[in-house]
Amino acid sequence: MLTRRQVLTGAAVTAGGVLLPATAAAAHTDHAGHGGHPGDPATPFALGVASGDPLPDSVILWTRLLRAGLPNKPVEVEWQVALDDRFRKVVRSGSTHARPELAHSVHVDARGLQPGREYFYRFRALGVLSPTGRTKTAPWPWQDGGALRFAIVNCQDFQNGYWPAYTGVAAEDLDVVLHLGDYIYEYDPHSRFADRNHTAPQTPNLDQLVTLADYRARHAQYKGDPALQAAHAAFPWIVTWDDHETENNYASLVDEVDDTGAQHQSPADFARQRAAAYQAYYEHMPIRANLKPGSPDLRIFRRFDFGRLARFNVLDTRQYRTDQPGGFPGDFGLPQAGTANTTGTLTGEDQERWLADGLNHSPARWNVIAQQVMMSRIKFPNPTGGLPAILANLDQWDGYAPQRARLLQHLVDAKVRNPVVLAGDIHSTWLSELRVDFDKPEQAPVAVEFTATSISSDFPIAFDAPLKALNPTLNPHVQYFDGSRRGYLRCVVDRHEWRTDARTVDTIEVRQAPVTTTASYVVEAGTSTLHAA
Repeated sequence: MLTRRQVLTGAAVTAGGVLLPATAAAAHTDHAGHGGHPGDPATPFALGVASGDPLPDSVILWTRLLRAGLPNKPVEVEWQVALDDRFRKVVRSGSTHARPELAHSVHVDARGLQPGREYFYRFRALGVLSPTGRTKTAPWPWQDGGALRFAIVNCQDFQNGYWPAYTGVAAEDLDVVLHLGDYIYEYDPHSRFADRNHTAPQTPNLDQLVTLADYRARHAQYKGDPALQAAHAAFPWIVTWDDHETENNYASLVDEVDDTGAQHQSPADFARQRAAAYQAYYEHMPIRANLKPGSPDLRIFRRFDFGRLARFNVLDTRQYRTDQPGGFPGDFGLPQAGTANTTGTLTGEDQERWLADGLNHSPARWNVIAQQVMMSRIKFPNPTGGLPAILANLDQWDGYAPQRARLLQHLVDAKVRNPVVLAGDIHSTWLSELRVDFDKPEQAPVAVEFTATSISSDFPIAFDAPLKALNPTLNPHVQYFDGSRRGYLRCVVDRHEWRTDARTVDTIEVRQAPVTTTASYVVEAGTSTLHAA
């Protein structure tokens, strides 16, 4: 049987070699230090700068110091926030310390900012100024009008190709970027591109990372990509993880189903690996979270309001989930295993209650569930042509169908306004209407789902045409599917409608490729029906 890794992964991806936009690349020189740039071996800011988790009055500012000879002790880091990219109008400033026990990373919660305002920020350490980043706060909590523009990105396998899509993201006019998981991949070096081989782990031939040093090195490799740096420097990001930031298809403290021999880990061993993975993730992300080094737990499900226009409930569907049902290789197997999984959960009980509460008491026009794996029921034809004829990806919500039905029914019972589900993971674009019972297409849809294709991770092209041909019969709730292109989704939301554009590139074989819009769909407020724009 075809495994999920065979279906959803290919050779790995290459980093973009484009120049940063002027405001992102500029490292200004003043009397207190000399400028630097990401390609300068003397700069401690080789991993760039980033911002994230925007609130009406604050935003997280991130960087990580990294260069040869960096002292193994705390390093003072100064920071500034200004209204202009020349820093003539500095509105907030301060200093903190980059500590070696957190890989010399910095998370500044810059407070006292004005809602809905564009800002510029930079750091200074060891006599060097960082590149300049641009960020933006969320609007006033009671703001009822306006529009929100954002991109949805995910799945950026460094070894599988380059990242021209991130160059496209950086050139957009956005308020925020949502990253829905698989920021790094854990596999051993095996790229077809000479400059895209993964860092070598401390224990080779496991095809997975184990130690904190392993995860730190892999994150630093990904963060060194100029196209990714440009996208981070251009906008604030809201991030959540999926599986590959730790290990493919893990569930809570349960190891990947296909692991045997030296790859297989007990729950205690996996807890140590997860602690390393979670710490390295925190160290490299502009995220507001309470890390306890050495702990295998880190709460990252959280909520963001953009005035009264949109509420984003950002989920974690890995840390608290029960094991995928059935024990099938690659977690692809009989759909009935997911239907019968009455005790299964993707979120855990606490997060499920938290989500329901956030939906029930939302003041927002649009209520968004931003999470990792596709919620739509998807019937996959068996690629071998044998039996069973239909397979399900039990790593998605299809493996946890009773909880999905419970959530979708709750949207109806609680009269949640304009629910929208966002997803990634499957390396292809799916725009769908969600029903409580997918076997009753005559039912009115209760929500829409926008699943973004990958930045670079592979979707087998052999599956593209069969799914396009069979979706109208097998998956009639899917209004649009494309597995042939890499890219991202761009969303523009106002009180009256939500528009989603599939923004894609024709190739990831080169560092730069133009981004075009290959599909546009609209859902009008008060409905859960998708229409081609």
